[in-house]
Amino acid sequence: MTGNQRVLVAEDDLEMLDAVAEAFARRNYDVVRAKNGAELVEQLANHGPFDLIVADVSMPWMDGLKALSSMRAAGLATPIIVMTALREQQLPSQVRALSPAALLRKPFELDELDAAVAKLMSPGSATPPSLNTAH
Repeated sequence: MTGNQRVLVAEDDLEMLDAVAEAFARRNYDVVRAKNGAELVEQLANHGPFDLIVADVSMPWMDGLKALSSMRAAGLATPIIVMTALREQQLPSQVRALSPAALLRKPFELDELDAAVAKLMSPGSATPPSLNTAH
């Protein structure tokens, strides 16, 4: 792979944003952060394209699902990982509609994030760098 893969991480909980962004940064991904739905849309418009988007559902201004649905409607096919603590029954089908996409229920372990990245980023190709590192 030439150059670093770019990931956009959108999360309004700053501790979670830092944890997820740092997991990617430790593995040499170029990470761009967004703290709410407005920043997610702004980063997509001004700093894209991205190889992967990781976004929370519940964020101020525009929730992650609405922002990501708008992105799909505009024709962007970037793989998406949707993070949420919500337990609403319709969420899995809403995330499937964003395909290629994966759903991670909070709280999740780093190996679950790693598995979602591998599934979305390497269908039969070289495996992306693991996010799971020894402490």
